[in-house]
Amino acid sequence: MKFEVYCDEALPDLFTSQRPRARYLMIGSLWLPAEMREEAKARIAALRARHAVWGEMKWTKISPSKQAFYEELVDVFMSFGMNMRFRCIAVDREQVNLALHQNDGELGFYKFYYQLLHHWILDFNEYRIFCDLKTNRDRKRLHDLQRCLHYSNLSATIADIQSLPSPEVALLQLCDVLLGAASSRINETLGAGTAKEAVVRRLEERLNRRQIGPTSRTEEKFNVFKIRLGGGW
Repeated sequence: MKFEVYCDEALPDLFTSQRPRARYLMIGSLWLPAEMREEAKARIAALRARHAVWGEMKWTKISPSKQAFYEELVDVFMSFGMNMRFRCIAVDREQVNLALHQNDGELGFYKFYYQLLHHWILDFNEYRIFCDLKTNRDRKRLHDLQRCLHYSNLSATIADIQSLPSPEVALLQLCDVLLGAASSRINETLGAGTAKEAVVRRLEERLNRRQIGPTSRTEEKFNVFKIRLGGGW
């Protein structure tokens, strides 16, 4: 089968910032069969029209006036069942040893990008991966990521990895919202009684979880991989 993967990141500067805003760097990915892309876009477009929400969908834009829209956006994600899945990785900046990444925070970031994607790539499928547009110091980062994924998944096809401007791609925006929900729980930044909390609670209710947090490796709908850099079980 052919799959598309839409990726976004939260707090990507945590490895290098002198004043980090949170503890966990988060990278998220939204996975779906390529043949379902147009249906997903159509459902999101219909939701936009119903609520008259035309700007970019983003976690940071959730407000009381748009709460209902974002709650229903969660419902759109859930309505696809296992045909639309989300996976994110949480990386504890306090455990990251940049010396293991040539003292290069950007290199370390893309190594964790690899960890996010590699474990959900299955044999005999074809994947196209779309990342939110990001300015890299090394322009070969996405090429190197594709090369590494290719050599570690020889029975699958990594057809392409490219960056796209998120304001133009609805599925990148959906990934941003889902990642924001996960990051707010993992980083404990969710304000009580806010519109964002209501959206997160809607997601948790639909997932039948008390609270979003690290999941088992076998969780397929909304997988949260909190990587253990110190080893252990």
